[in-house]
Amino acid sequence: MDQTPTDAAVGDARDGSAGDARGAAASDASDATVGDASGATDIRILIADDQDIVRSGFRLVLMSYEGIEVVGEARDGKEAVALAARLRPDVVLMDIRMPHENGIEATREIRQNPDLDAVHVLILTTFDHDEYVYEALAAGASGFLLKDADPDEIVAAVRVVAAGDALIEPSITRRLIEQFVASRPHTSFSYRRGEGLDSLTDREREILRLVARGLSNDEIGAELFISPATVKTHIARIMAKVDAHDRAQLVIRAYESGLVKTGGR
Repeated sequence: MDQTPTDAAVGDARDGSAGDARGAAASDASDATVGDASGATDIRILIADDQDIVRSGFRLVLMSYEGIEVVGEARDGKEAVALAARLRPDVVLMDIRMPHENGIEATREIRQNPDLDAVHVLILTTFDHDEYVYEALAAGASGFLLKDADPDEIVAAVRVVAAGDALIEPSITRRLIEQFVASRPHTSFSYRRGEGLDSLTDREREILRLVARGLSNDEIGAELFISPATVKTHIARIMAKVDAHDRAQLVIRAYESGLVKTGGR
């Protein structure tokens, strides 16, 4: 796997949002009830990466925390799909670039299988191929995690995703989506302009625009003078109406439908 850094813009995005992402992940993780130290059920993890040393590293980190269980390891995408179907983990840590079947294809297979609806995918990346990250989000991944993240960030990310939330670093995700929606309007998730959004109320459209800008529930609530709980309820309804399973896909829907233009307008 090539780990050469990308262009300066993405590098700046990574540097600029890393601290925010840590805080958001840690904050969301504190609300997670699945597999935390006080919970009755461990979070079950499947690690998919073609490098033995990477899998071993993640396994050692994850197993050192209470409430986390590594139930399997896969060396390629096909094995990841097969093990996900057999083991039914809560979270798959999925590398993008693997032999036989890459992480994007494997993510799509997992997310399209109704029997694996409770299995969430967290993409592992070094940001050497931004397009792959965007395609993985479009395929149904719940977010992405830098391979050089520190242990607390890794575990916080796993807990956020296991709880059913998306892990998004707002500035990075927005740049990726703006770049690739603009250059590749016909991805597998591409919406015709306005498609699927007709049933949204004016308030729901307003909230979707703010989600696409990368605002948290607290920030949206403050801007609209409503409670975070009310924001969460609205977002759940929007997800159901536009057939999105998390915030990452909501952002993609907003851009690909034309509701939000590049630049966040």
